[in-house]
Amino acid sequence: TVSCTLFLAVNGLYSASDDVIELTPSNFNKEVIQSDSLWLVEFYAPWCGHCQRLTPEWKKAATALKGVVKVGAVDADKHQSLGGQYGVRGFPTIKIFGANKNKAEDYQGGRTSDAIVDAALSALRTLVKERLSGRSGGYSSGKQSRESGGGDKKDVIELTDDSFDKNVINSDDVWMVEFYAPWCGHCKNLEPEWAAAATEVKEQTKGKVKLAAVDATVNQMLASRYGIRGFPTIKIFQKGEDPVDYDGGRTRSDIIARALDLFSDNAPPPELLEIISEDVLKSTCEAHQLCIISVLPHILDTGASGRNSYLDVMLKMAEKYKKKMWGWLWTEAGAQSDLESSLGIGGFGYPAMAAVNARKMKFALLKGSFSEQGINEFLRELSVGRGSTAPVGGGAFPKIHSVEPWDGKDG
Repeated sequence: TVSCTLFLAVNGLYSASDDVIELTPSNFNKEVIQSDSLWLVEFYAPWCGHCQRLTPEWKKAATALKGVVKVGAVDADKHQSLGGQYGVRGFPTIKIFGANKNKAEDYQGGRTSDAIVDAALSALRTLVKERLSGRSGGYSSGKQSRESGGGDKKDVIELTDDSFDKNVINSDDVWMVEFYAPWCGHCKNLEPEWAAAATEVKEQTKGKVKLAAVDATVNQMLASRYGIRGFPTIKIFQKGEDPVDYDGGRTRSDIIARALDLFSDNAPPPELLEIISEDVLKSTCEAHQLCIISVLPHILDTGASGRNSYLDVMLKMAEKYKKKMWGWLWTEAGAQSDLESSLGIGGFGYPAMAAVNARKMKFALLKGSFSEQGINEFLRELSVGRGSTAPVGGGAFPKIHSVEPWDGKDG
């Protein structure tokens, strides 16, 4: 095995000394959406090899375009809500934010600094011509979204004294509720951000997190009940818990980020799948940054109760680490012997566990006990980029045999 602290990189690819501007959910709206400037924004993941190769070219382009076009970067692995907001499905994804900041264009050009600069100047020429013709402008298009699409309140649920308990208190969903006054200036500023966030959150959480609004000057029973003293006040309601104040930023991206955190907190743990075919292994491992694979003893060695006790440990760990959005798999000893050999397990020491990075084809082995404490220590080390890793044998997953799924019974 070789030591590799980059197995799970925790640091971004850019620093304050670069001309690339680091963007996060807390500054994206102010820096990009409300900006007059043309922006090129790279959405990347630190562990992505293509992103690492792009980094020096992106930095070079940023320096060449300094003062002309803004060049930014988002660690979309760390800020998944921001990546999700712009439909990022792979890395690196580059988007151009031009005249209409609410309709970013995908950059499809080459990955050299020359190609990036050429595309930036071409987009800049288009933006300037549009301004010259009076069709649009950088910041004004962002402003317009507050009054048009961005201000569409169709997904903000209006609540009243009569409808509140039925909709919120008796609901299994998470609610973020704004208490406002129609005359309040801060409420008017928040309104388009709240409306835009409501639409994004509804889509990304499949309606499991809802954004609502209460006119506290009309619905005074609710305002009194929740001690509303100033406007706007935003409270978070979750079933079985006392409401808590939302004290985050007031931009669309801030609100969306908090909503997605609430969604992941309340989401069910990922599925624990048995490796019964090649499709199960590949679809799980290729769709997640890491897949956690356990090889459990043969059913004749443990019986159903023993196997279920191991699966229960895995399920508890999947719940604990569900925010990581890893994939979770298991197989019986001997059922996938080629896979065991490629992960350095093969033939002994069951139960065993390996964490596999399918993009890099590297894995780390659990060295401690197959217990909640042992696995937790193993996964925590991986989470902060520590631990020894080795390349998957052969540089790719071996042939996976199709097997019948376990029927839940003794052997």
